[in-house]
Amino acid sequence: MQTRIPARSGNILILIVGLIASCAREVEMKAPADATKRVLFVCIENSNRSQMAEAFARQLGQGKVETYSAGSRPSGRVNPRAIEFMAERGYDLARHRSKGLTAIPDVEFDAAVTMGCGDECPLVRTRRREDWGIPDPKEMPPEQFREVRDLIEQKVKALLASL
Repeated sequence: MQTRIPARSGNILILIVGLIASCAREVEMKAPADATKRVLFVCIENSNRSQMAEAFARQLGQGKVETYSAGSRPSGRVNPRAIEFMAERGYDLARHRSKGLTAIPDVEFDAAVTMGCGDECPLVRTRRREDWGIPDPKEMPPEQFREVRDLIEQKVKALLASL
């Protein structure tokens, strides 16, 4: 036995199904412009450069960026000089801890940035990889350490603007 839908009701039903399909396509095609981006900064010890980059991304990203840092061989502590020089910029790096790549979430990152330490992080899923080639400031005099910090800030600003 077949059920017959009156022509007028059938036309309305077709219109509703068409509208639903159109809305579904539009939702699939448009990611929200303010979607949170994920960024990972990696260095060997995760005690200086990657920590400062994470801090600047948190400051400058203002909730629009999920930021992480890690090391391939973490030192277990954040360099006290990095804490001191980031405090000059209003950021309390003492809240951070040095961590390894196994501590980061298993997600796809929008960008993974190595700081110039030769790490490639092949196990990290990312849409974009960059190596910034930044020298390790660990043993540098204070003014050179600040120059490295400021260079990291500039690079983080450019990265966030490009995401």
